[in-house]
Amino acid sequence: MNADTISSASATSATAVPMLEVTDLHAFYGKSHVLHGVNMRIMPGEVIALLGRNGVGRSTTAKAIMGEVPPVGSVKFKGQEIAGLDSHKIAHLGLGYVPESRDIFPSMTVRQNLMLGIKNLRRPGKWSIDQMLDMFPNLRSRADNAAGVLSGGEKQMLTMCRTLMGDPELIIIDEPTEGLAPKIVQQVGDMIAEIAKNGVSILLVEQKLSIALRIADRVYVMGHGEIVYEGTPEAFKTRDDVRSEWLEV
Repeated sequence: MNADTISSASATSATAVPMLEVTDLHAFYGKSHVLHGVNMRIMPGEVIALLGRNGVGRSTTAKAIMGEVPPVGSVKFKGQEIAGLDSHKIAHLGLGYVPESRDIFPSMTVRQNLMLGIKNLRRPGKWSIDQMLDMFPNLRSRADNAAGVLSGGEKQMLTMCRTLMGDPELIIIDEPTEGLAPKIVQQVGDMIAEIAKNGVSILLVEQKLSIALRIADRVYVMGHGEIVYEGTPEAFKTRDDVRSEWLEV
């Protein structure tokens, strides 16, 4: 693995406990060995972009961290081992997950979908429904409409907002701009940047380099089920060899 020195602006004290630390992570689908010893870390408040071609294991990494695919290896969240825990227990520890499938409840209203994300009605988190609707006027205008009538971009925004209502300390966002129009891609990118400004650590699984490099503090590149490159966005931009070998089709 190639590793570039992390800039002081994005580096965190060496004594700080990583928000997320993945060590020698393997995962299988039946007899198919998909992840081959993935190693990565995310420090508090850091935005990490996980890049790579389709099929190299990026989404499987997200699912293994969240317990949706049985992980083999170590996954620590704020120093606590979570590998092997049920997904709902991992979520209640403060780890949010926005899947690529944009899972919503289509017959429920936008507002009701947002309310489902709240983990503790007696203890409000840092995000409110009004904040979510202010961030996306499109959602506010449809707040009392069934979520099933939303466009693909609006469903993506709703899924992200609902996850934030659970007040996560780290959020994993899997391919948020897939299939969206350029204008909506920009809005989704702006929202992710806004989430980061509020101190939430982010693992962003993304193919669009323009979004990933604008938002991320560091990037990891995956190939054949393992990390093949780690560095800052600035360093990555100079690595034509990495892009040609592991990203370009």
